[in-house]
Amino acid sequence: MQNVDAAGLGIGDDHPTRIMGVLNVSRESPYDPSVFDDHDEAAAYVEEELVGEGADIVDVGLESANKRFDVLSAEQELDRLDTAIQTMESVSGDAIFSIETRYHEVAEAAIEAGFDMVNDICGFADPEMPRICREYDVAVGKMASPPDLERPGAVEETDWAARKSPSWAQQADYVDQVYEALGQNGLTDKTIVDPAFGGWSEAKTLANDRETFRRLREFRALDRPILVSINRKNFLRSLADRSTEGALPVSLAATSMAIDRGAHVVRTHDVAETLDAARIGDAFGGSLLREASLGVEELDVTNGMEVARHLEAVDADFDPEDGTTRAFRITDLDPAGRESLAAAAADTNVRIAGRFPVVVFGTPRSLTRLAAMLDDSGRVGDVMNWIANDV
Repeated sequence: MQNVDAAGLGIGDDHPTRIMGVLNVSRESPYDPSVFDDHDEAAAYVEEELVGEGADIVDVGLESANKRFDVLSAEQELDRLDTAIQTMESVSGDAIFSIETRYHEVAEAAIEAGFDMVNDICGFADPEMPRICREYDVAVGKMASPPDLERPGAVEETDWAARKSPSWAQQADYVDQVYEALGQNGLTDKTIVDPAFGGWSEAKTLANDRETFRRLREFRALDRPILVSINRKNFLRSLADRSTEGALPVSLAATSMAIDRGAHVVRTHDVAETLDAARIGDAFGGSLLREASLGVEELDVTNGMEVARHLEAVDADFDPEDGTTRAFRITDLDPAGRESLAAAAADTNVRIAGRFPVVVFGTPRSLTRLAAMLDDSGRVGDVMNWIANDV
C-alpha cells in the first residue's frame, strides 16, 4: 500500500487512521451544524468542533453535492472561495485544509491561497485536475464518479459498454463499476480513493452501498489509501431504523469495521466520537506485515474476489480461487466418516487436523475437488458438498 504525504501528514498503512472534519460554506448543505457563511463563525467552529476535537484534516465544501440542487459553475465556486480562505487564515492550530471541488480552476486558486489538499467528488471528470495536483504536489481525494462534472458519484450512469466493452458492462456488478470508475483517468502518486458512499443518484440503492462496504478490502488493490464518508449515511441508519439525528451509534460501529477493512481516512461531522471509534479500529484491526526497505508487504485478502483485484493489478494469469485458504470445523462425523475424509484428502491439497471435531482447511478449488470425490459417501459427502457450495 502506497502511503501519501499530505503536507506532512502521513496517510496509509504506516499511519493512524486520519479524521477528516467537515465545514460547509454553502447554505444548501443539508447538515446544519457544519454550515457557515461567515468566516469568523466558521473559524470558531473549526477550532472548537473540528481541530479542537481531534480532526487531522478540515474538508471545506463550497456547495452542496446533493443531487436535488443545481451544480455551481467554477466561477460561482470561486465567488465562495474567499470565505473558505478567510476561515483558513483565521484558524490557529495545526490542521490540514482540504478544498472540496470538481474544478481544477478552483483547486488551483485554493492551493495558491494555502490549501493543502483537494477532495474531488467528480473523480477527475475535469481532466486538468490530476495535472494541477501533480504540479502542486498535493494529496487529492478521488471519489468514484462518471466522467461528468454534473453527476458526482453516479457511477451506474456511466456508459460502460462504450468505455469498457459491452460484455464487461453486462457482467459487471455495482462494486465492479465503482472500482473501475476509480481507475478512470488515472491516479496521481498522492491520490486517496473514495468509493462514493451515499445517495448520489436515483438509481443507486442502499444494497449497493452495503455491498461496497462488505467488499471494501477490494479497493486496496488500487494501491492507494482509502477514504470513507459513511457518517450517518442511510445505508447504515436504515438497518437500525434510526433518523439522521439518532444515527451516531451505527456510524461509529461502521467506522471501526471500515478501518478493519482498510479505510485510512474517515470523513465525519462527529469528530470526537469518530476519533474514539478510529482508535478502537486501529488498536484491534488486522496487522499486516510490511518491510518498505525490501519492497515487501502482506496483502489483506480473505476471499477470491479480493485476490482477483490484486491479480488484475499485476496483469496475472492465475486463478484467484488458488490464492485463498478457507477453514472449517466439523463436529458431527462418525469414525468411519472421518477416515473416509482423511483418505480422500490425502490425494488433494486439503489438510485434515484433529479427530472429533475435525478441522478442514484448503483452497476453494481443493475443497471443491474433495467434495466431488466424496459425493456418494453419505454424511461426509453431504458435509463436504455443503462446504463446496459455500466456498
